[in-house]
Amino acid sequence: MPFAHSSSPAWDPLLGAAWAAWEQAHAPYSGFRVGAALLWNDGQGGRVVAGCNVENASYPVSLCAERTAVCAAVAQGLKVGELEALVVVTEGATLTPPCGACRQVLAEFADSLPVLLVNRQGRVLHDLRDLLPHAFTGRDLSHPGTPEAKHGH
Repeated sequence: MPFAHSSSPAWDPLLGAAWAAWEQAHAPYSGFRVGAALLWNDGQGGRVVAGCNVENASYPVSLCAERTAVCAAVAQGLKVGELEALVVVTEGATLTPPCGACRQVLAEFADSLPVLLVNRQGRVLHDLRDLLPHAFTGRDLSHPGTPEAKHGH
């Protein structure tokens, strides 16, 4: 399990991508920049996709880094069950987990997901199941139009 420990070198490509995305964050209102990078199994050895937070003067339409990374991956072909790992980086004094909305979006694509939270002082590893226990997802729907019903999950 390459992502079982927070110090594993398997995290390095995701960390590099997340910090690079962090540099691009648009956070003129809060000044709180966030970068995220996820790894998804694209059938060709895995792909790292990054995102950053994008604030807006109309605060509710701002986007979190985790969701911009997921959206970018979906645009590139991400499917349910293909996420393998996520890194979230900030310069906050405390480690910053994904917000509730981001946890819900991540749960749409993964039952279990190693989530590494990082700042300049340290890092801690969580699993999405612990961050969002008992998540409601498409896997809970039984109508035939859901992707899970089509694939027999």
